[in-house]
Amino acid sequence: MAQPLVKKDDDHDDELEDSPFLGIEKGAVLQEARVFNDPHLDPRRCSQVITKLLYLLNQGESFTKVEATEVFFSVTKLFQSKDTGLRRMVYLIIKELSPSSDEVIIVTSSLMKDMNSKIDMYRANAIRVLCRIIDGTLLTQIERYLKQAIVDKNPVISSAALVSGLHMLKTNPEIVKRWSNEVQEAVQSRAALVQFHALALLHQIRQNDRLAVSKLVGTLTRGAVRSPLAQCLLIRYTSQIIRDMGNQGQSGERPFYDFLESCLRHKAEMVILEAARAITELDGVTSRELTPAITVLQLFLSSPKPVLRFAAVRTLNKVAMTHPMAVTNCNIDMESLISDQNRSIATLAITTLLKTGNESSVERLMKQITNFMSDIADEFKIVVVEAIRSLCLKFPLKYRSLMNFLSNILREEGGFEYKRAIVDSIVTIIRDIPDAKENGLLHLCEFIEDCEFTYLSTQILHFLGIEGPNTSDPSKYIRYIYNRVHLENATVRAAAVCTLAKFGFMVEALKPRITVLLKRCIYDSDDEVRDRATLYLSILGSDGLDTDKDSREFLFGSLEAPLVNMETSLKNYEPSEEAFDVDSVPKEVKSQPLAEKKAKGKKPTGLGAPPPAPVSGFDAYERLLSSIPEFASFGKLFKSSSPVELTEAETEYAVNVVKHIYDNHVVFQYNCTNTVPEQLLERVNVVVDASEAEEFSELCSKPLNSLPYDSPGQAFVAFEKPEGVPAVGKFSNTLTFVVKEVDQNTGEAEDDGQEDEYQLEDLEVVPADYMANFGVSNFRNAWENMDPENELVDEYGLGQRDSLAEAVKAVTDVLGMQSCEGTETVANKARSHTCLLSGLYIGNVKVLVKAQFGMDSTRAIVMKLTVRAEDQSVSEAIHAVVASG
Repeated sequence: MAQPLVKKDDDHDDELEDSPFLGIEKGAVLQEARVFNDPHLDPRRCSQVITKLLYLLNQGESFTKVEATEVFFSVTKLFQSKDTGLRRMVYLIIKELSPSSDEVIIVTSSLMKDMNSKIDMYRANAIRVLCRIIDGTLLTQIERYLKQAIVDKNPVISSAALVSGLHMLKTNPEIVKRWSNEVQEAVQSRAALVQFHALALLHQIRQNDRLAVSKLVGTLTRGAVRSPLAQCLLIRYTSQIIRDMGNQGQSGERPFYDFLESCLRHKAEMVILEAARAITELDGVTSRELTPAITVLQLFLSSPKPVLRFAAVRTLNKVAMTHPMAVTNCNIDMESLISDQNRSIATLAITTLLKTGNESSVERLMKQITNFMSDIADEFKIVVVEAIRSLCLKFPLKYRSLMNFLSNILREEGGFEYKRAIVDSIVTIIRDIPDAKENGLLHLCEFIEDCEFTYLSTQILHFLGIEGPNTSDPSKYIRYIYNRVHLENATVRAAAVCTLAKFGFMVEALKPRITVLLKRCIYDSDDEVRDRATLYLSILGSDGLDTDKDSREFLFGSLEAPLVNMETSLKNYEPSEEAFDVDSVPKEVKSQPLAEKKAKGKKPTGLGAPPPAPVSGFDAYERLLSSIPEFASFGKLFKSSSPVELTEAETEYAVNVVKHIYDNHVVFQYNCTNTVPEQLLERVNVVVDASEAEEFSELCSKPLNSLPYDSPGQAFVAFEKPEGVPAVGKFSNTLTFVVKEVDQNTGEAEDDGQEDEYQLEDLEVVPADYMANFGVSNFRNAWENMDPENELVDEYGLGQRDSLAEAVKAVTDVLGMQSCEGTETVANKARSHTCLLSGLYIGNVKVLVKAQFGMDSTRAIVMKLTVRAEDQSVSEAIHAVVASG
């Protein structure tokens, strides 16, 4: 009796079991490759062996030089076969093996013969393989054939030559650029793929000539392109030209915009979508200019094709971030997509509605979201969570329903990134909406009862220690915190002990209860937990410290230096009779090394490697400057700036400068690199004109004796300024040197040189240079501990800005201060924002700033600036900087 057919499960394990390549070994396949040497070739068997070899290569299997050579020579014998399928496999394996230049010669004649064959499939594939394996010298021999192939009547051959040209443009650009006439002719082809590839190659050839690209695009936008693929490419080039014109302040982009708008009426759907996307992504696009693109996207929302619905709703989702009002007309259509079978479309629809909806629609949208949250992947859930956070900040009165939704999904299953996104959203809502604090903290407490992620548990406990004591009933959180001491791992237990101690110190009524709980913790099995409990008990229960202020600073105060700097200083400390001095730890946040910023690839190592570039960072700068006798008497270095570029990229000499600030001196460190292999520079110096910096007087300079090719060196110029005064000014810089020609064969420089100079960009010393970064982990406590007598408040008009985020960044940059507690991030379309800043002013004076921003309907921004410092004059100086900036 026949057995019924059973459908196999579509399971990955079954796929592996059914794979013909499962368990194959390189050695066995190489043995099978001997079939290539048989006098009577079996095309089917040879094709199977080549397939196995290709599989091994694509799986990352490495072949030794001998193995690859043997396989290559064996494969070349297969050119004797006339089997078309086998010949295609031969082309593939030769391209993947990438033979050396010595081996290429052996197969070149066979490939050139195929390139001139009457069989079009041979010709096209031979062109692709030849262009991948030969070098520039052999390429010139077949250049004539490639030019002919570009204008061939067969589109397969023409496309093969054009695509090969795109690949060769990276290795042999000068040869490919000679094909411009043929490529220009191919752009007029009626074949869709040929026109697409020809346009891509022609644009790549001319990409460094902005005027030529503009002329090319201007010509083609007048109707010469028929291929939808090429039309999409042309749309991208057109939008890039519009952006370039806008960045350079040029006019005349209207014809290009008209072309984009005309593409919205194209018969091909891909062209319409590409044009709509391009218009919505233009900088400074107005609502009127957006309307045609929004209209066609709205039509696609009701398309029967899922790909069109997805493309349209994804584009509208992005537009809603910057122009929510322009998308509101599509809300009815998007509401119908919430029940779409494609969950990706439904997610994008609901998040777009959250960005564009009004306050009355919040409840209805939340019910619809609940129905499908369990059906989508974590990455889409994160998108929904971020949209809900933005919605809550937009409509603060709806925080209860939104917070309850976040709390419910927080208790459901999900990965770490998803849970962290929810926790971050709740924390943001608590900070920005005071009424949501107690409700939100309780939700977080309930979550840590079952939280499986140590990192999230410790972060929530830390946040509870900051916000919990300031609520109306702090005692209700103690049970949740103390439970962590018994039910969690050592890391979370230690964090819970710290949080309990903060409650005990900040809430006097809870101190006896907290003391009892901490006494139980001193018998914990973990050393860290026991030590912390003992430490906090001694602080809470004794008078060993002088004042409550000292206790508060010890327990909750932030480190005066970044943890990275503290760690480095402790590692460098050598035990001696002299105790470790915390004040010696640099307060400046270390910058990224210049060598890392400029590195484009791996540098040669060993004896052939050039000398290493100077390492930037405060410690390295301080050691370097103290080792120079001329600067050793300047005292303690206060701050070193990030490198400022004084030359453009790709110039013959690369120079940047670092500003080193002392109490009454400023040292400019000019980092110079010679990028010309044929030159050696000697007696390299920087001549500085300080005529626009009246408070500075040049003290001394330290030139660079020699600057070989690609070997960075430093020249220094020191200035004196009034002590403790934040003097500012503008400096003109000229690089002077003696240039000597270098023989490329011997590497020897000529004896005689020629004096030359190179004009550098101007350099400014600004007020921000006198402010060092100073991290504060708990801004509220640091603010309360600062003397309110030194507080100064004033309001400033900042004029019209595109967004609050732009104003926040401008003020932060002018002051040179460090943002605290993530307040540098401004919610999209926010009308008000508070930014908290901290810094260390010259003279080691701590400064804290509260900057409150507001924007009216005309986009005019007003800022209320509140400054507290350890010195009244510094508070006045900060206000003076803002008033003048």
